[in-house]
Amino acid sequence: MSGAALELHEVCFRYSRRGPLVLDSLRMRVPTGAICAFVGENGAGKTTAMSLVGGFLQPREGAVHILGEEGFDAFRLKGRLGVLPQDAELPLRHSATQFLRHLGRLQGLGRKAAAVEADRVLEVVSLADRGRSRIASLSHGMRRRVAVASALVGDPELVLLDEPLAGLDPSQAGGLRAALGAAAGRRTLIVSSHNLHDLERLCDWVVMIDKGRCVRQGALHEVVHTTRVIRWELASEAPLEALRAALPDHDFRGDNTALEQRAPDGVDLDEASLEVMRILSARGIAVRGVRRGAALEDTFLAEVGSKG
Repeated sequence: MSGAALELHEVCFRYSRRGPLVLDSLRMRVPTGAICAFVGENGAGKTTAMSLVGGFLQPREGAVHILGEEGFDAFRLKGRLGVLPQDAELPLRHSATQFLRHLGRLQGLGRKAAAVEADRVLEVVSLADRGRSRIASLSHGMRRRVAVASALVGDPELVLLDEPLAGLDPSQAGGLRAALGAAAGRRTLIVSSHNLHDLERLCDWVVMIDKGRCVRQGALHEVVHTTRVIRWELASEAPLEALRAALPDHDFRGDNTALEQRAPDGVDLDEASLEVMRILSARGIAVRGVRRGAALEDTFLAEVGSKG
């Protein structure tokens, strides 16, 4: 990653002159080529911030830099910025292909290029066989995928997705997550969602906001401490006493078959994990899964709690 696709500097916003601050001196940065998890509780200001970037609102104070230049400019950003608003409504009487071709023309594509692009993005969201169906006839999950496709038309450099996986079944969500992940390094995605487990599997950068302020941002591996934390999924209850006796400088926390191991700074976590494996093996406890780093959800709750 090099440079920043998006930067907000001391951005403030109120919906009315005397209303409360929704964004309070918000400062955040998303590197070019990142897939960014934009995380916050309801009312934290995520949708407002994305609306400012998408040109639906204007900041009262501060500056928004989009793809290297300050402020939203529809002509400059045509074909370079894609947006999926939180509650996007689709034209139900049109087919998915008609709708996406129209968006392609708005993004500056010619008639033939827009037709090709509509087919491409329908393929990306696994709806190539339903392109000619009226949107009104599609299921909720299919409509949501059409909405995601609408933000990808024209292969924009920066894409804002507000709850793109909402309402999708596990198979649909997994397929769409894989399709979005394939764009890593080629375009910048900013994804807002309450499903932090999905975000953790998709994203490589994190911005956490609370009460309109950024409380944490950075590379995912740094935020969840992949060099200090291992999560174990076991077949039976973790032998906490034995683990703590063998590795007294480590913090072990267990919840039935889930085990979290935290190492102090400067300790070789790989070497320590071999000792954990030895102890588990000696007790006949099978390991069903191992993952580096704390859960993003736990990290977020700790950050919000510490700033509250």
